[in-house]
Amino acid sequence: MNTTIRAESGDTRADFWNDHATVLRREAADGVLHGFAALHAGSFSDMVRLVARMPESERAGLVIEKSGDRQYGPAEILALARRNDFPA
Repeated sequence: MNTTIRAESGDTRADFWNDHATVLRREAADGVLHGFAALHAGSFSDMVRLVARMPESERAGLVIEKSGDRQYGPAEILALARRNDFPA
């Protein structure tokens, strides 16, 4: 769903990349206290960039949780970083 102000169309692509996100350890992502396990937080694009640049061994144990409780694993994060619409 896309909300607008004064019936102006929203830029859903920018909204997607600007949503709040956190980087979590994979094992803590589904736990009861997972909200306290955040390693990094910021915009979704910044978190994708951060994790995509990590060595594979480090990246393998992480997930990104985007607003709305959607989690992205390492393979999805790399695919997002390669998208044509990924912010430079």
